[in-house]
This record gives sequence, structure tokens and C-alpha cells, in this order.
Amino acid sequence: MQSLQMQLLHLLQEDCRLTLEQLATMTGSSVEAVGSMIDEMERTGVILRYAPVINWDKTARERVEAMIEVRVTPQRDQGFDAIARRIYRFDEVKSVYLMSGAYDLLLLVEAHTLKELAYFVSTKLSTLEHVTGTATHFVLKRYKSDGVIFEGKEDDKRLVVTA
Repeated sequence: MQSLQMQLLHLLQEDCRLTLEQLATMTGSSVEAVGSMIDEMERTGVILRYAPVINWDKTARERVEAMIEVRVTPQRDQGFDAIARRIYRFDEVKSVYLMSGAYDLLLLVEAHTLKELAYFVSTKLSTLEHVTGTATHFVLKRYKSDGVIFEGKEDDKRLVVTA
């Protein structure tokens, strides 16, 4: 049987708008136990924030998104962590992952225009000490993100709750 913590994490990841009462019913726990567990997970950094998945293509917001492969030279006694910390502090950088394979870091970056994104890569990222190469791949269309399909309707997978 799954622990309450894991049940709550899966449910909140699917829909962070669920109320404590709904979560308690869905897990078979008390509202107090659910509230206490969520408070604990927030305090210890298991839950970092609650955020919706937004289909920005259906809004008026203009932006350019790219994934950038970055090759770096790891630093003595710090490995890849020091350069990753420098990179993730840039406002344009939305996500940073340490990868295995042909490159070391994978960045998800975002800017208002192609020119701004190109400026970021050429003047901020590529010029960093220990960065030995980059390859930029522009996102043309998003089909699925964080488990959410953007095109068409997806069946509701939630269980029916009756009182």
C-alpha cells in the first residue's frame, strides 16, 4: 500500500487545486492527517510550489523557447555544480539538468524575442568560463508537458468520489 505522502504527491501533481477534504476522501485519511502531511512536505522542501500547466500558445503572450545543450569542463572539487549554479541564476533559464551522453547540461530557456535569446546565448552563456560549447534547439510546438496533453481532449482519470 502506498504511503499517505506518496498518495498526496501523486494527487497534487495531477491537480493542485484539490481541497484538503477532497484529498482526505481520496486517500481514506482524516483532513487533519492530510493537512499535517502537506505542511510537513512544504516545510521540508518536498513540495516547492503549486503551479498550473499553461498552454501559452493560446494566449497573447509572445515568447521564444529553446533547449540548449551545454558542454562544460567540470571544476575541481565542485564538479558540475558550480557552473550549473551560475547558469541557473540567469532570468532566461527556466530549467537546468545534468545529463549523461554527448553534452553535460540541458537548459530550458525563454526570451521575448529570437534576438533576445540569441543575445543570451552569445553574450551570457557562451562566454562563461568552463563552457566549451552549446547547441540550441528552438521549441516549435508543445504537444505534452508535465503529463498534460495540449492537443485534443484527454479523458478525466480522477476517481468519482461520492459522499
